Amino acid sequence: MDTTTVLVTITLLLALCFDFFNGFHDAANSIATVVSTRVLSPRLAVVWAAIFNFIAAFIFGIAVAKTIGSGMIDVHQITQYVVLSGLVGAIVWDILTWWWGLPTSSSHALIGAYAGAAIARSGFGVIVPHGWTKTLIFIVVAPILGLVLGLLLMTMMYWIFRGSAPQQVDGWFRRLQLLSAAAYSLGHGGNDAQKTMGIMAGALYSAGIMSRSEFSSTWGRFHWPIILGANLAMGLGTYFGGWRIVHTMGSKITKLKPIGGFCAETAGAITLFATAAAGIPVSTTHTITGAIVGVGSTQRLSAVRWGVAGRIVWAWVLTIPASGLVAALLFLAIRWFQPAA
Repeated sequence: MDTTTVLVTITLLLALCFDFFNGFHDAANSIATVVSTRVLSPRLAVVWAAIFNFIAAFIFGIAVAKTIGSGMIDVHQITQYVVLSGLVGAIVWDILTWWWGLPTSSSHALIGAYAGAAIARSGFGVIVPHGWTKTLIFIVVAPILGLVLGLLLMTMMYWIFRGSAPQQVDGWFRRLQLLSAAAYSLGHGGNDAQKTMGIMAGALYSAGIMSRSEFSSTWGRFHWPIILGANLAMGLGTYFGGWRIVHTMGSKITKLKPIGGFCAETAGAITLFATAAAGIPVSTTHTITGAIVGVGSTQRLSAVRWGVAGRIVWAWVLTIPASGLVAALLFLAIRWFQPAA
């Protein structure tokens, strides 16, 4: 087995590992509200989310994957070592933030690490400005959109059910929250799994295994193996999810009732469906956090634990540069032993 084949195999396996950790780390956000409101037990909630994470493979296209694969980094200037370093850097950052209980974005860890390794090899000329502009704008827009939609939906529900008995409203929304949690998990699978698909396609192309025509279209013979592999890995990761982050997202930011959980998940799902259709890679973590804050603030501003929200914001700010630095250092270490990297 030649070196290229070995590197491609390792890279693809690492990409699937990253998707598993993405499910383990980020998909906890899909179930945080449904667990917080006690609509489902933690174990049933992860099964519910994992199923819809996988089903997303058959619903969404690959617009986000194309943005990640060739819209942010000049794929002609990368090597297998760049992709490898980027994936390892993102996984390391994910593990650290999971251990610290911080709901940072696996998506932005991947983007930052991939860019960090690419810059370490080829300099800042490897960056595609348009793709980065769109992504950086939505780092800010995604949580704000989630917040505004959560706020509007919650306000509208309060008005519609203002004369209803609280217990009756809770009963209705305990059922409806199953649908909103499913929709949010679909959005998560449709947006986050695609990011790793783009990296996998880039790895195959840079190794000369995927042709230029396949890479520039819908990946030809590699289309379904990449999509099914990524979504299956994410679904399994969701099943073995991370409860430290569920606790932070579902109860530490604000206390939710079923009506609030429904509004937060619906706001997040709307944002993720729209951005996936537009090919914009956004953070599911940012989106659901903004939605939860928006829902909580309809009660009173003091209902939101702003100290916890602030700690999460700092983690967001650090994610791209920190994961980029880890990946860049890893690539430089590889180049020390392999100058042709």
